[in-house]
Amino acid sequence: MRTGRRGSPSGTVPSHRSFLSAGRPGTAPPALVGPGRGATVPPRSPPLLSPTFVPACRAPARRPPVIGRRDESEVPLVHPQHRRAGAPGHRGDDTTAGWGSVEYSTALAHAAEAHGWSGALLGTGWGRPDTFTVATALAARTTTFEPLIAVRPGYWQPAQFAGAAATLDQLSRGRALFNIVSGADDVGAYGDTTVEPARRYARTREFLYLLRRLWTEEDVTYSGKFFQVTGSTVAPRPYAAGGRAHPTLYFGGASPAAERVSAAEADVQLFWGEPLDGVARRIERLRALSGEVGRRHKPLEYGLRITTLVRDTTEEAWQAAEEKVAALAASDGAAWTGHRGAVGQRRLLDLATRGEVLDTCLYTTPGWYGAAGAATTWLVGSPGDVATALEGYRKLGINHFILSDTPYQQEISRIGDQVLPLLREESRPREESVRTP
Repeated sequence: MRTGRRGSPSGTVPSHRSFLSAGRPGTAPPALVGPGRGATVPPRSPPLLSPTFVPACRAPARRPPVIGRRDESEVPLVHPQHRRAGAPGHRGDDTTAGWGSVEYSTALAHAAEAHGWSGALLGTGWGRPDTFTVATALAARTTTFEPLIAVRPGYWQPAQFAGAAATLDQLSRGRALFNIVSGADDVGAYGDTTVEPARRYARTREFLYLLRRLWTEEDVTYSGKFFQVTGSTVAPRPYAAGGRAHPTLYFGGASPAAERVSAAEADVQLFWGEPLDGVARRIERLRALSGEVGRRHKPLEYGLRITTLVRDTTEEAWQAAEEKVAALAASDGAAWTGHRGAVGQRRLLDLATRGEVLDTCLYTTPGWYGAAGAATTWLVGSPGDVATALEGYRKLGINHFILSDTPYQQEISRIGDQVLPLLREESRPREESVRTP
C-alpha cells in the first residue's frame, strides 16, 4: 500500500515523488488494503483484458457557439457502452434491470443532457450492440446529445459508411461524431482478412482519406490498395452549419504507424491516461509528424480518454479507489477482460514501475489487477483535485475529454455537476483571452 498521505486536510496533493515506486518492470505493486482497510490483497499477475466503455467531455470552446444549438465544446461528453448485449457488470456497473435496452440507454443519454455533458462515446466490438444502430436510436430520442460512434474500417466500405454517416448527420442536425478504430477485433467472425497491424493502419489511413473526399467532393474516382470507387457522389451531404464541412473524426493509437495516421487524416487524436510529461512529448511528436506527412487539413486537435473517480473529499476518493481495486483483484478482473498487446496499453502498464501515483492524482495500480484501456489509470480525488488535474492536460493543448466511472447513472450526475463546472471555470480566462467578438 502507499506510504505517506495522498493529500492534506487543505486538499493539496503531493507529487508522485512522495510515494513508493512499484518496483522493477514485471513485478507487482505492493499489496493493497481492501474494503474497510482490514485485509490486504496479495499481488498477482494481471489477467488479459481490454476496455469497451468510455464516457467523455470537452473543454470550453475557443469560438462563439453555433446559433440554434448548444455549443458542444462547452459541455463534455459521457455515457456507457455495452460489454455484451444484455450483459450487465461492465467495469463494475451494478445495473441489472434493463441493461442494453433502448430505455436504459436513453435514460443515460437524457441524464448526460441534464448534467452538462455533450454526448457519449459508443464503443465498438464484435458481439456487442451495433454502435450505428444505437446512435440512431439515441439521436432520435434526444435533442442535444451527441453520439461519438466508434466504427471499424473492417466493418464497412468507405462509400457505404460515408452515405450512412451523412444521413444520420442530417437527421440529427449535425450531432454525429465518429471514432475510427484500427485495433484487432474478432476478424474471422465477420470475414475481415486484414490482420497485420501495419496493413490495418494503412487501410485506416486510406479509409479516412477517401471518406473526406466522399463527404466534400462529387464524382469521386479512387483506386488504392484497399478501396476503390468510380464516379461516386454521396447524397445527402453531411449537415453543414457554422463552417462545419463534415462530422469530426476521432482516432487513437500510440504506435508510430497509428500516429502517422492521426497526423495525416484525423481531426482529433485521443490519448489514454498518461502523465503530463508523456502526453506533452506525444503532442510535440504529432505536431512534427503533421509536417512530415504533409497534412492538408486544419491542425490536429487532442483529446483525453480516462477514468475519473471522484468523491466529496480527497480521502474518501482514495478509499473508494482502493476498495474498487481490491474488488477487481478478488474477481480476477472478470468484468474488464480484453486485449493487452497494443502499444498504448503496454505504455500504461509500464507506468506502474514509476510509482503508484504520478503527477498529482494519476493512479497507476488498477492496470495490475485487470483494468485496461482508458480504465488502466484513474484520476482520483475530490472534484477540485480532478478538475485541476484535467486543467493540466488542457494547458498542454487537450480540448476534448472522455471521462468515465461506474455506476454510470450515478457518475454521470456526480462528475457532470461537480467536476465539469470547475473545469469550465479553470478554462474561462484563456477562453476569454482568445475569443473573437
